[in-house]
Amino acid sequence: MSLTLLIVCATHAGRLLEEPWRLRPQNGLGVPVPDPPPAPPPGLDAKMNTLLSWGKWGVLICGVAGLFICAGQMAIGRKNRSTFAADGATGIPWVLGGLSLAATAAPIVGVFFR
Repeated sequence: MSLTLLIVCATHAGRLLEEPWRLRPQNGLGVPVPDPPPAPPPGLDAKMNTLLSWGKWGVLICGVAGLFICAGQMAIGRKNRSTFAADGATGIPWVLGGLSLAATAAPIVGVFFR
């Protein structure tokens, strides 16, 4: 690439950065970009639903176990082990946050594909 061509390309790129409206197609001159809705591959629909339901079940079991562990830490740390109880208490929002994220994962992802 010659030095002159490099300077011309750099100048053109600089102009595009200064005037971002030039980057968008105008007056119907741009090529329409296809945006099809998401669709599962044939035959994979039921298998993915099964896999997602197993994942939800696993998160539910982990959430219940996490709350039990936090409750146990708080019960054990009640007398003379206040830091252990505090660790259990500070774990509760994390467990609830994880469960909330798991419960709302599908609607959150669905927002981006509408």
